Amino acid sequence: MCGECARLDRMHSVAADTAVDDPRVFRVYLAWFGDGLVKVGITGEERGDARLLEQGAVAFTWLGRGALMAARRTEEVLGAALGVPDRIPYAVKRLARVELPGADARAGEVARLHQSAMAVAEWGDTLEPMALDVRDHFEVFGLQGPDRVDGVVSELVEGGGLRGTLLAAAGPDLHLLSGDGRQVVLDSRLVRGWELAGGGQEVSLPVVAVQRGLF
Repeated sequence: MCGECARLDRMHSVAADTAVDDPRVFRVYLAWFGDGLVKVGITGEERGDARLLEQGAVAFTWLGRGALMAARRTEEVLGAALGVPDRIPYAVKRLARVELPGADARAGEVARLHQSAMAVAEWGDTLEPMALDVRDHFEVFGLQGPDRVDGVVSELVEGGGLRGTLLAAAGPDLHLLSGDGRQVVLDSRLVRGWELAGGGQEVSLPVVAVQRGLF
């Protein structure tokens, strides 16, 4: 199987815990998505921060590097020790990213968590620990644009339309300012399989209103 096919095949997916013999070097990361929203994960070293961009991580730092199974064990150990989940729903992420603290506060929170991770015993014996190096995607995503989420497109429908100004793009989420003044989020994964055309109404797709505390 070529590299591209192996990447798409779920039987060889690192995330699905089915790939145990992958010879590549992997990195364990600590990703921060907003106040109290943190996760530990792993990604192939050659991918750089692509996985963090895909997930919409606002800030992150590397924790360690090494073989796949050592990285997987470290992910589990640190997740349990730090009390953080292995995944965070996009519904929660998109609300958190429009109410973010300043750059210094974001970096400080990541630094504090990195220090806590480094204090956890044993995992450094099988994985090479990495020094704190906070990376911030706030400007990359354009998060200075949106300041709220009024609604989320729930589905695409035949003949439906959504037109507006792009405010930010974080992970699969597109934050748009519609003509009626609403800030609407479109999960771009919904677009798969649809043929897109220009024109149409401002917003004629089903939009679910968002209220704080809903998630």
